[in-house]
Amino acid sequence: MKKIIALLLSLSLLLVLTGCLEDDYEDYGEYEEEYDEEYDKEYEEELDRQTLENNNTDNAELASGFEISLNTSDNKLNITRSEKKATAMGDKDTWTIFIYLCGTDLESDSGGAATSDIEQMMDAKGSDNVRFVFQTGGTEEWQMSDFDSNYAERYVVQNGELELVESAELNNMGSASNLTEFLTWGIENYPADKMGLVFWDHGSGSINGVCFDELFSSDSLSLTEINSSLSTVYDGMTDQFEFIGFDACLMGTAETANMLATYSRYMYGSEETEPGSGWDYTSIGNYLADNPSCDGAALGKELADSFYNECAEAEMENECTFSIIDLSKFDEFAVAFNDFSKELYDAGLEAGNLSSVVRGIKSADNFGGNNKSEGYTNMVDLGGIINACSDYADTSAVNAALSNCVAYMINGSDHTDASGLSIYYPLGASGSSTLKIFNDICFSPYYLSIVDMVSKGFTNELYSNDEFFDDEGTWTNDGTDTSDSEESEYFDYADQETTGESQLITFEIEPAIDEDGVFSFKLDADGLNYATDVSAYIYMEDEDGFLELGETLDVNGDWETGEFYDNFDGYWLSLPDGQLLPTYVADYGEDFTIYTSPINLNGEETNLRIRQTDSGTTIEGTWEGIDENGAAAKNVIPLEAGDEITPMYYHYDDNDNEEIYEGETYVWNAGDDIIYAYLPEADYYYGFYIGDLYGDYYTTDYAIFGIDENGDMVFYTEE
Repeated sequence: MKKIIALLLSLSLLLVLTGCLEDDYEDYGEYEEEYDEEYDKEYEEELDRQTLENNNTDNAELASGFEISLNTSDNKLNITRSEKKATAMGDKDTWTIFIYLCGTDLESDSGGAATSDIEQMMDAKGSDNVRFVFQTGGTEEWQMSDFDSNYAERYVVQNGELELVESAELNNMGSASNLTEFLTWGIENYPADKMGLVFWDHGSGSINGVCFDELFSSDSLSLTEINSSLSTVYDGMTDQFEFIGFDACLMGTAETANMLATYSRYMYGSEETEPGSGWDYTSIGNYLADNPSCDGAALGKELADSFYNECAEAEMENECTFSIIDLSKFDEFAVAFNDFSKELYDAGLEAGNLSSVVRGIKSADNFGGNNKSEGYTNMVDLGGIINACSDYADTSAVNAALSNCVAYMINGSDHTDASGLSIYYPLGASGSSTLKIFNDICFSPYYLSIVDMVSKGFTNELYSNDEFFDDEGTWTNDGTDTSDSEESEYFDYADQETTGESQLITFEIEPAIDEDGVFSFKLDADGLNYATDVSAYIYMEDEDGFLELGETLDVNGDWETGEFYDNFDGYWLSLPDGQLLPTYVADYGEDFTIYTSPINLNGEETNLRIRQTDSGTTIEGTWEGIDENGAAAKNVIPLEAGDEITPMYYHYDDNDNEEIYEGETYVWNAGDDIIYAYLPEADYYYGFYIGDLYGDYYTTDYAIFGIDENGDMVFYTEE
């Protein structure tokens, strides 16, 4: 925090004293050991390192079933795929669903989520035409008593019976060769008229993939590994998979669809996180028993509808998304998206346009957190990006193509405008390893160029995308891992640190408090060209420094004029004992905001999610967020009576040294709720946080407002 002097401006506001804090803030909590001020940087470096390790294809060959190319002579995307085979491999109207069952902590620590799904398969209506075939692995302990976590076991479920058919040496579920061996064995022994493949576990989106094996350093299957494995398996098939699906978070992405389009007719997946219960396998089995001649579109609709019901049972229907993608129509979309991206890229090269483009992208729906407390997935709704950038590129063809390849989707109230597919965009925490991976999985050189331009931080007129094209002006991509190549070193620039003092944010009127007590600023023309978002952070003063209370979107502004001013009303969220909660915005829409609050729950670090609407405040539950491997937690866990909750704050001393500050432990009681009330008596600090289009940001000087014993809000300004 910076040195402050007091210039008094008074506003009288009514103080609502619901659940006030104790006046003596000395006893508010105890410090933990000093928090390493390099924590955020170390977390990002660890995530970046683990990301690269997870995505290094193992000893399997770098096989691929497609190649995408573009030459700058016409800028048209050309997609070549292996033959789309259509000779059934089994008897008419038979189904085999292969499940790559990586149990992880969802099985060992979450009450046996995998076991529950296996029991659902066994509970399905019996049929000689339908079977589930799965391989186990990836977890320290199975809740199913007959399963052995020391072996890779292969089971068949048919007619309500579970049969162990093979047991072998335990292998890494994050290995492409392990997936290849399972599918090769499965298709040879259990071919069917129609075959499906399900990846079961945690997912992370396009960058870190799916199936994080907790027995092998949480190694995961990257999209390039999945592509390599499926290409090898497909060589021995006479038909495509009817569907490939992900009973995992965040895998309903465009990059995933591109990888699968050679090998499958349909893709099933969610843009958003899933509840731990996941899919309803009883419903799937029953539907196939009654409708064995159905295709992947019909089964997908049944699956999506039953999945929504599973979300409702877990009280996660608001967040639900699920999509059935017709992969035969994906290439048409990819071509249209590249044309759209070319227009957007050209517009972004013109001064002032790029910031508007980035503002549009950041305003689109995103999935899986993407905030300071929970971590970043960097997955953004594809249709949201397209529509938000309609001032700079023709959207008619690409929107039509996107709609055409989404055969069916279902969305909860938080994602009413979700389009069915997400795509990677660097909202935060994207180092060189992440961009190297994105380079391998991106299907449009011009969208890649936009991401590169934004990540690299060059001013518009200095940027060139020549790096992605050879001397003949040709770009190619076949979805294989090139992260170890010399060319990939280009992305090492992305490991530079953000400063919090972006030189691109400049002002016509510096941030200050006016005579009416309003804290405001006005960007100049250059600042407006580079700024992309404005929020504010609130801090509370204590005897040893400043507690960060978190983020607020209570900022009014005009992107046409560059004028912004605070709209903070003095209200904040707190526990029933009055302790103010540190809160950060996780998601928001026209009629809701979801906050996330870092807490310690019964001795474990997690995040408390709180939904706020015009009708009140409700608790969604606790969510662990994104771990250091990039995997998204599945379960949102409701609070229960007896839970011990300790707020966890960032704390800064007068020299800006950062620590973690522990509040007091509160024992949750039945009937408790979060309080939204006026701030208690104290001095508070309010500063604007202005993001620039290259991922850095600028924090303004802080205005001070005090709440006195009479409920008056007293404003200060800084020296």
